[in-house]
Parts: sequence; structure tokens; C-alpha cells
Amino acid sequence: MNREHYDLIIIGTGSGNTIITSEFDSWKIAIIEKGIFGGTCLNRGCIPSKMLVHVANTICEIERGELIGVDASVNGLRWKDIVNRIYGRIDPIAEGGEQYRENLPNVTVYKGHAKFVDNKVIEVNGIQLCGHKIVVATGAKPFIPPIPGLSEIPYQTSDSIMRLDSLPKSLSIIGGGYIATEIAHIFSSFGCRVTVFARGPRLLRGQDKEIGLRFTESFRNKVDVHLNVDFQDIFEDESAGVSISCLTPLGHVSLSSEMLLVATGRTPTADELNLDSTDVSTECGYIVTDENMRTSVDEVFALGDVTNPYQLKHSANAEARVVSHNLIDPDNPISVDLDPMPYAIFSNPQIASVGATEEDLLESQTEYVKGVADYSEVAYGWAMENTDGFCKVLACPHTGKILGAHIMGPQASTLIHQLIQGMKFGQGVQELSRGMLYVHPALNEVVEVALLKANDSLH
Repeated sequence: MNREHYDLIIIGTGSGNTIITSEFDSWKIAIIEKGIFGGTCLNRGCIPSKMLVHVANTICEIERGELIGVDASVNGLRWKDIVNRIYGRIDPIAEGGEQYRENLPNVTVYKGHAKFVDNKVIEVNGIQLCGHKIVVATGAKPFIPPIPGLSEIPYQTSDSIMRLDSLPKSLSIIGGGYIATEIAHIFSSFGCRVTVFARGPRLLRGQDKEIGLRFTESFRNKVDVHLNVDFQDIFEDESAGVSISCLTPLGHVSLSSEMLLVATGRTPTADELNLDSTDVSTECGYIVTDENMRTSVDEVFALGDVTNPYQLKHSANAEARVVSHNLIDPDNPISVDLDPMPYAIFSNPQIASVGATEEDLLESQTEYVKGVADYSEVAYGWAMENTDGFCKVLACPHTGKILGAHIMGPQASTLIHQLIQGMKFGQGVQELSRGMLYVHPALNEVVEVALLKANDSLH
């Protein structure tokens, strides 16, 4: 079989597509994409979901206006207009990105499924490509749990639910993590009757326990939540849609809804690449890389969700910058630095975290002090009539260095950044609380108060 030879082959066009800069103009490059150009974040993840979250948050603010003396209501929701606004922006970006790459004289775009047939040989659409250097950036896919009956019925995943033609009147969601809670927030705000089924004892059980408990309590005000669920059967009911039968600590539950969403996390796509034909090492389904993003095969790199369990766009972008440099300048490699790793959950209440949870510190027998401040303790929290938001700071009792920080409430994803910076650059709670002025009466005073409380607890 004839083989096409390339200086560089990139599989996946999410963060992998950002690797190519002007420094690669003299390289012969192949890009392989089996789906929509631009990857998960642009087309079916971060961007469309947060555009929907913004609409949902707007609705929530209108509906709670009576708390501040404003009698207002939502008169209607134009689902098609909402979706068209989102994808009317996103789809041209994806199409334009693909056209741009196709028009570069040194780049060939292959639309199809890539699989390895040897360490440096990839087959796509019956064509074999040889790459001097290869980058795997194929991302992750929805994980579908082995629940009785699930494989026999229609259901949505996070890859499909944001492009629905119309809103369902009722939606059941299997899962209690960030994808499940973000989508539950969106659709419940849009007027759907939403029911969440989670196997764990609380929603967001991977978060700091206090965050998870307080979030679950708040979330139950708008969404029907069933915890500690043992699924017995799922089947299609022609008159009622999809029926779920399960056991809970409160007894047997049987519930029908028009539509089902399976949101039980995402799993890396390494299993689709035929890596058994190579010497590329994997662990728990993820491709193993070193600090330079190199795999166990020389000149084969990997980045993003296929190698990183965090599965975050900001980590994938950081890894892509490292790979880009190391491809161009292999004699002076740089290392990826993802510590500390921050993240946010754009549900309602919003959540943002960085570093250790309180449970992590207890399990590792690490000494710590903490400062917890409620939004209701600061002036802007009063103005918002916020009663469930809070900020928690965990610190070393001897040095004051921040070990972890967790925020639940409006603007959490923005407020966390000062604490990320403190962790990254070794600034302790005393420096961060007393070493500068905080704008009054801004919401960031909730961070200041939490830092002051942690500072007061230092040994």
C-alpha cells in the first residue's frame, strides 16, 4: 500500500489545532478529524453550554426579582432563537477554521476516523499516513454506564442535547456531576420538569463535602433530586416517554419523562485509536505522557482529554503550547505546569475550586486552618439577597500558605482567581488579606473575609 509521508500528523482539531503556528509553515502537515472541526469545547461543550447557562441565569434573576422589590416574570422562551443565536456564531467558526486549514499550502485535512497501524503509521479512509512526528488530541466521549435497559432506548448525551429541535416538557438526568447539574440548571430554568438520579449521597460528590452538601440543598429548590440510586430498569413507554425504575433509601421510585439525558462523565477516546498496534502506553484508558507531553513512543505526543483526567479546556490549551514548542525546538524542551489546577461548575449556584478539599487534608492527616465567609456577611451579598453562597479558604496553620479554596455562589469562577494566584506564587492568607485594599462594597469582600478568618486561626 502506498503511504503518504508527513513531517507532522495531528489527530483531533480542538486544542490540537492550536499547535500550528507560523513556525510550522515549512512543515508538511496532516490534520485528521472525524467530527466537526474545532473539537468538543467549541461545538458541544464549554461554549454552547455556557451560552445556554447565561440565558438560564438571566431567567433566574428575573424570577427572583420579587426579593428586591421588582415584580417581573418571563413571558416566553424562544428556544429556536436561543439555539440559532448560539450555533449561528459557533458553526461559522468551525467551518471557517476548517476552510482556513484546507487552504494552507502545507496542510492536508483528512475527514475520517484515524487508527494506528504502527508506531508512526496512521490509517484514515483506507489511506495510510506516515508521520515523523505525531500528536494525538482526540479528546473524550460520553461515558455510558451499564444500566439494565439503557442500550435499548433512545437517550441524549451532552454531545447532542444542546441541538434539540424543541424543548421537552420533562427531562430525566442520570448523573450527579458537573455536566448533569449544569444541564439540569439550564432546562429547569427553561420550564422543563427536571429530575436528577445520582448514585452518590450528594450531588457533585467529587467536590469539597461542604460544597456538595450545600449545593445539593440549594439545587433541590428547583430540581427533583434522587440520591443513592440503584437503577433497576429503564424502558421506553410509548405514552409517557422514558421510564426509570430504581431503588432509593426512601423506597422504590418509578418515574417517566419525555426525554432522558445520560450525563455520567466522559471517558478518553484512546480505545478508538487501535493503540495495541503501537508501543504507546495507557493507564486507566488515558494515554500516558511525561512532563514534556511525550508518550512512550519517540516523537509521538498527546494532549488534552485523551491524556489528562482533568478534562479541562484550559489545561489542554496549556499542554498544546508545550507540545507546539517542543515540536519546533526539541533540543530545548519545556515542561507543562498545571499546578494548581482550578476549575468551575457553571450551574446555579455556581462553583469554583482550586487545590485540596477539606476531606483531602483530613485523609492525608495534613494540618490546616480554615476561614469560611458567607456571601450574606458582605455588603454586596446583602444587595443580592444571597443566602446560600460562601467562600472557604484552607491554609497551613504555620505558614499561612493556601492549601485549597472553594467558592459557591454568583461570580465564583471570577472570585477564585485571586486565590489561584496566591497558591501559585506562594502568597499566604496574611499577605492576601492585609497586604492590599479590597474595593468596597464589591463581592470580592467575601474572599477577604474568608482570608481574614483563616489568618486569625494561624498558630
